[in-house]
Amino acid sequence: MGSEEGAGFEPATGDGPPPGGSGQARAASVRTAFEGLLQIRRLTGEGRDDPEAAPAAWELHRPVRAVALALESSGATPSAVDASGRRVAAGYRVRTGESAGSVRVDWAGPPGSGAAHHEEEALAECAEVLRRLGWTVLLYRGPRRRRYLEVEPPAGVPGVR
Repeated sequence: MGSEEGAGFEPATGDGPPPGGSGQARAASVRTAFEGLLQIRRLTGEGRDDPEAAPAAWELHRPVRAVALALESSGATPSAVDASGRRVAAGYRVRTGESAGSVRVDWAGPPGSGAAHHEEEALAECAEVLRRLGWTVLLYRGPRRRRYLEVEPPAGVPGVR
């Protein structure tokens, strides 16, 4: 999802157009949004040794957005689609998972992009980023043996089932 004039910042989920604006402006927006997320964690992480080490309630209510922001801030490349919905770039794709509060991350790309050949390494890097930020990440194989991540908040975080 790109940022529209006046619509506020939206992290790239991989199901929207390529992120708009100049590369430097986008990087600054991502950095600011991610620092805001970490500040929310610090302010709401009472009782934890490291308040930045687990998702905050804000993230639990917007897990797709929180995971997409974490991945984009790490420098991972999002996939993208054109106006007709055709995939035009290879990268991560974040969407609602199968269970409540979970997120699915896969590595998608246009035909011929080689996305399937890069998914194991790319998803391992995504999993590492998300684990460092306190998410529980499991790797699965889906249809046609394509890998994907199922991302959930860790057990024991207030507000988690």
